[in-house]
Amino acid sequence: MAELTRRIQAGELSAGDKLPTESEIVRERGVSRTVVREAISRLQAAGLVETRHGIGSFVLSTPSQTQGTLRIDPATLNTVRDVIAILELRIALETEAASLASLRRNDAQLDEMRAALDAFQSAVGTQQSCIGADIRFHLAIADATGNAHFSDFMKHLGETIIPRSRVNTARLAGDDFAEYLYRVNREHEDVYNAIRRQDPEAARAAMRTHLSNSRERLARVQEEAERGRAE
Repeated sequence: MAELTRRIQAGELSAGDKLPTESEIVRERGVSRTVVREAISRLQAAGLVETRHGIGSFVLSTPSQTQGTLRIDPATLNTVRDVIAILELRIALETEAASLASLRRNDAQLDEMRAALDAFQSAVGTQQSCIGADIRFHLAIADATGNAHFSDFMKHLGETIIPRSRVNTARLAGDDFAEYLYRVNREHEDVYNAIRRQDPEAARAAMRTHLSNSRERLARVQEEAERGRAE
């Protein structure tokens, strides 16, 4: 996936060029067909290729043709610095999403947020993964904006929107994991309560606090790592 993306972005594969077949990629890269299909799906989601049934997959665009268009490949977000960059983007988008959701949400959407928070709390209490519930909460807010672009963006990123799905933020920061998760959900509750009260300023502030806390925690980890390499 990363190699194909690099070749397209570098202009080594131009618009209209046909990608190698599944069999060729499996043979050349030593990966399974499932991995290849997932990679092609991600390229399609990024708007870089299109697949024509019975013919193959073709490069849809080149960097010059997509200039000015947002292209984020979740598969390449692997480092602390990458995750911080996405958090900064999310702060800009989701603070406004929370504000809009507070003004536009309906009872069913509010119930979905509540259900997501309850699922998160239950997962922490039983030591199960709560990443799914976390994503569900943020998607519910995006949906409540009434603007499909917010939802589309969040769905595109998928699990990438949750920092601990990429890096163990609690361990790196030296926090107790359970307490860290309870703190995260308390921040979620602040966002939810502001949306429930239909208070756009409070919702915006609560979401900014929630995401900024994650960013600052990871920024400290990054700074410590860089100091360690310099010593």
